[in-house]
Amino acid sequence: MTAPPRLALTGITKQYPAVRANDAVNLTVAPGQIHAVLGENGAGKSTLMKIIYGATKPDAGEMLWNGERVQVASPAQARQLGISMVYQHFSLFDTLTAAENVWLGLDKSLPLAEVTRRITEVAEGYGLPVDPLRPVHTLSVGERQRVEIVRALLTKPQLLILDEPTSVLTPQAVDKLFVTLRQLSAEGCAILYISHKLDEIRALCHHCTVLRGGKVTGEVDPSKESNASLSRLMIGAEPPALAQRAATTGAVVLDVKQLDLPQQDPFGVTLKGMSLQVRAGEIVGVAGVSGNGQQELMAALSGEDPRAKAGSVTLFGSDIAQASPRKRRALGLHFVPEERLGRGAVPTLSLAQNTLLTRTGNVGAGGWLNLAGTRALAADLIDRFKVKAGGPDAAARSLSGGNLQKFIVGREIDAKPKLLIISQPTWGVDVGAAAQIRGELLKLRDAGCAVLVVSEELDELFELSDRLLVIAQGRLSPSLPTAEATVEKIGAWMSGLWETPATSVPTPNAVTEGAPRAEA
Repeated sequence: MTAPPRLALTGITKQYPAVRANDAVNLTVAPGQIHAVLGENGAGKSTLMKIIYGATKPDAGEMLWNGERVQVASPAQARQLGISMVYQHFSLFDTLTAAENVWLGLDKSLPLAEVTRRITEVAEGYGLPVDPLRPVHTLSVGERQRVEIVRALLTKPQLLILDEPTSVLTPQAVDKLFVTLRQLSAEGCAILYISHKLDEIRALCHHCTVLRGGKVTGEVDPSKESNASLSRLMIGAEPPALAQRAATTGAVVLDVKQLDLPQQDPFGVTLKGMSLQVRAGEIVGVAGVSGNGQQELMAALSGEDPRAKAGSVTLFGSDIAQASPRKRRALGLHFVPEERLGRGAVPTLSLAQNTLLTRTGNVGAGGWLNLAGTRALAADLIDRFKVKAGGPDAAARSLSGGNLQKFIVGREIDAKPKLLIISQPTWGVDVGAAAQIRGELLKLRDAGCAVLVVSEELDELFELSDRLLVIAQGRLSPSLPTAEATVEKIGAWMSGLWETPATSVPTPNAVTEGAPRAEA
């Protein structure tokens, strides 16, 4: 007899006040099938996954699990059935350790010490390094994602839901994860895979369901599709090609010289002898695996950590090493952090109110707010950057991850910065929105702005950057023109495999390069 589908959804519908997130969605996943769910930001993918996982209740529809009708009322019930999920926005308690967070989602008959041992075992086996004793608040976005993936794998699920699982992994780590997923598939585990990386979907997935505007608009075998055809199914068109041109560099805008910064907590990273320059009219990309000093470097450059030695960070020749974020903004430095909710935006505040985090032009004398001005600014950003939202008064947390990212990036680009520092610019963003954000960054560069991009998305860095550096173990590699870089070389450098750290900065026409000791 033919085995029933692992999961079968019929007519799943979910209505919110401003939008119908899911509209009569049908979805069938077989045992051992790696099934992609593809759609642009706001298409209803995350809502559908939360319904399957019991975090959201549908308004209508039916769910069959291994041939039997079920109503999943909570994530705990979903885990009992054998359903595990890795969220794009993580469900971790900041004040607990990684092991304690994992233990909360497992059978409580297991002692914490045994869970800690299993985390280390699974993390090493799957090439997803996790320190089980570290408090979550000390982890970078990439490290938190590893904790979520390891937690899901420890439950030995029958259905594993992955929402953007590779957005902050190196190419080598992605390859290892794919080996793991194929092994799980061979053992009969069904996998629902959400990603905006079309190459991954074509290489990994057996089947693909496409959502647009909350409805299923197509089902295809992704291995028989091209990136262009998948884009057309998803957004109705191919993303526009980026208008690249050779950078015309000007004066030095940001100059970092021998930046040494001791770690602030036991789990932080010490920055050692970091040197880099960013000139007007160029984009400099910084690659690296999460947890190698990116957070510490961003804090030192943005002003969140003002402990740097005087003179080690200058902006247009002015010493800003110990300056506040407000003073740096006054000099033209704007910053987009990697964490959208909590740092880039206050979840409970409206989009209009969130403009005031870095755009204080609507704050008058005595601290009075120009509410009409904040709403007008938010409305303009929504329109210009094609943000899907319920208007300027919509709460930040009501937006999908990709749409909130477009709003935050737009807020800082619209400020006409002289230096923009941006971390993970298109994390979890669909191909159309990613192309839009990258296009805006290139326009900013072409207008003479200096741009520093920190990303774990190598394709993005190769597409955007004029020069590349790698951060590893709190050190910066030599600078390398992107035209001379390869994925293999950058991948090797991400393990710290270069001859010497960067101790000098390039002149406009001469870029220092160090030979790596080994190739990955």
